[in-house]
Amino acid sequence: MSVVPRPSMFEFAGGEPDFMALAEAHHKCCLQNDVLSHPFAHPLHPEHVRQLATYWGEVLGGPPLYTQLYGDHSRMLQVHPGQGADTEFNQRFVECFVAAADDVNLPDELEFSSGLRRYMEWATSELDLYGAPGSAVPEGPPLPRWGWNGLEMRSPAD
Repeated sequence: MSVVPRPSMFEFAGGEPDFMALAEAHHKCCLQNDVLSHPFAHPLHPEHVRQLATYWGEVLGGPPLYTQLYGDHSRMLQVHPGQGADTEFNQRFVECFVAAADDVNLPDELEFSSGLRRYMEWATSELDLYGAPGSAVPEGPPLPRWGWNGLEMRSPAD
């Protein structure tokens, strides 16, 4: 009897179009949130939403598009150092992520939904490591990989 491998969270979600929709819905939610809107209201890179979609996609088991197009994990981290997000900011960011997943009709399956939430909670706590003014971001770490059981691979700095 052969065992069929479980799809990655990226595949389970529906792939690239669904992650693009997730990134667009998340960005819109953040702009509408009184705590989150300030950093999102400033001019962002024109490819911000696409970068976000490819980043989340790769981290959650998709193809290495972020790495190929934009670089390693430090590239994403370098956008955020010294911003000093607090607990309320992080909680609202996670809530927008969860709401966006619901808004774009990602699979309503408990293990998947809780895995997405746990990922974003971990990701916001990782950014907290670089929140203090003057924080240095390590160069060269690969993107983390997050699967059904949580973090599968950490960057060397973790």
